[in-house]
Amino acid sequence: MFMYGSICLCTKCSTLHIYGAKIRAPHALVMTFLFKNGSLKDKLQAIAQATYMHARNLACFVFTYKGLLALQHYLKGRNSQVHSFLAAFVGGWLVFGENNHINSQINMYLLSRILFGLSRLAVEKGYIPEPKRDPFPIFGALVWGIVLWLFEYHRHTLQPSLQSSMTYLYDDSSIWHDITDFLVYNKRNTSAGK
Repeated sequence: MFMYGSICLCTKCSTLHIYGAKIRAPHALVMTFLFKNGSLKDKLQAIAQATYMHARNLACFVFTYKGLLALQHYLKGRNSQVHSFLAAFVGGWLVFGENNHINSQINMYLLSRILFGLSRLAVEKGYIPEPKRDPFPIFGALVWGIVLWLFEYHRHTLQPSLQSSMTYLYDDSSIWHDITDFLVYNKRNTSAGK
């Protein structure tokens, strides 16, 4: 049994490295070439580093989570809902508790999914009534109203990558250089003229 569990954990780690690379590499590629300055070598290193960190963190988390689940099952002789929470809590603390740009993005991604899941669970359990109409238009309006208010008046409170994206969309798009603004990237490299 132990050998089978060890093989499963190794397989999961390998799978997660591949999954993490598939998820992070395209995102890092786009964001790096859109918003970062530096040489091609620096950009490629940043992409490789972000991809590695994302894949490694996912693999470490799953290894920790599954290992702690197995340990709790071994000690208690059964599975319990609290076991899942405790194993994930410890894994989250150890792996995703460091405040860096990769963990921040992963945690925020999960937070949005958790809020949706908890909303659905609250309806399913009868804690809140089933909406009579689709609540998504109100949700979309609130999200965009709040984020643009924060961007316009409290920009420093937003995550740096969101600030960069919104600056490009809402500030840089107000500046006209020439026809290439419609074809490529409309922000000029300020260090090129120095």
